[in-house]
Amino acid sequence: MESVQNHVTALLSGADTLFILLGAIMVFAMHAGFAFLEVGTVRHKNQVNALVKIMSDFGVSALVYFFFGYWLAYGVTFFDSAAVLAQNNGYELVKFFFLMTFAAAIPAIISGGVAERARFNPMLIAAALCVGIVYPFFEGLIWNGNYGFQGWLENSFGASFHDFAGSIVVHAVGGWIAFAAIIVLGSRNGRYRGDKLVAFAPSNIPLLALGAWILSIGWFGFNVMSAQAIEGISGLVAMNSLMAMVGGIISSLIIGKKDPGFIHNGPLAGLVAVCAGSDVMHPIGALVTGLIAGGLFVWLFTYVQNKFTSFDDVLGVWPLHGVCGLWGGLAAGIFGLESFGGLGGVSFMSQLIGSLLGITVAVIGGFIVYKSVNKFAPIRLSEEEEFNGADVTIHRIGATNLNNN
Repeated sequence: MESVQNHVTALLSGADTLFILLGAIMVFAMHAGFAFLEVGTVRHKNQVNALVKIMSDFGVSALVYFFFGYWLAYGVTFFDSAAVLAQNNGYELVKFFFLMTFAAAIPAIISGGVAERARFNPMLIAAALCVGIVYPFFEGLIWNGNYGFQGWLENSFGASFHDFAGSIVVHAVGGWIAFAAIIVLGSRNGRYRGDKLVAFAPSNIPLLALGAWILSIGWFGFNVMSAQAIEGISGLVAMNSLMAMVGGIISSLIIGKKDPGFIHNGPLAGLVAVCAGSDVMHPIGALVTGLIAGGLFVWLFTYVQNKFTSFDDVLGVWPLHGVCGLWGGLAAGIFGLESFGGLGGVSFMSQLIGSLLGITVAVIGGFIVYKSVNKFAPIRLSEEEEFNGADVTIHRIGATNLNNN
């Protein structure tokens, strides 16, 4: 009997390891989505830079999170022997891999907001600081119960802050750090003339669409695998992710007037918003969450780009991740309630306080990081460099080199 129990335990441990490893791979693949979404949106002279940034940010994020960020969030380091690290089929290692792909999404989000006018090395330094300090501080606060914040919310309002897959922890934090970075860098040259918007058309709609599809598919790993164990897997999370994605498509289709940029970002808005409550909402609540998120993205992106000339958010990452992420944190406290068909166990006040704290940490941290880096290593390209494009200026090569044999 003991032998059977040992085999069952080993099987479950292996299944959990495989489960979260598959999730890590799916979220890892989403970074290709970030890359192609940005490549398809920026102008031709900045396409190479978009690709190199996402890959480089991922590598730097992995190192910083391995040596510092994960320790700050969870109090875990990887300086034991390989024999110790490989225990339980190496589950803790693939858990790190999974959560690291979340952390690496922070600079990928920021990259889309400040595209086409940022220097390379200073942005890498800023990315390292965000992934090594700002993000893991709030991550540990929410997902590891650090500093007693979650306990205080539970004692005060009957439930802790609920963010199953990161509407606030990942997306809102990334979006609001990007908000600070966008303000520090300012608008692209030629973007506004006489206070009127000059539209820079996306360079490649098929690549933009490819990026949106890759992100949408990978998101089911992002959400469903956030259970982090095979016993916690839930079809409800998958269904809610689907319905929120559909809601974002429909509202962006209608409000965005069939604009391909809006339609392909609409599903992402819905998916951002449903992350927090995807495990507790009713599918109809998830649909409404996505409908509101898609409409919110289209309206806010259009309004801000036309009304605030100093706020040049190339991919719309602030409304998409920052604001729709905020909406997702609040929506979990509404549609997660039993009175709205949800599973319960959430408090709107806890969701409100936790969401606002995430934004506060992100904005303050973002301004400190980008203003500090900018002071010692200016982040902005010169006017001439920006005119020539980041591809030639930084990488000495274009996306299509017609002069090469």
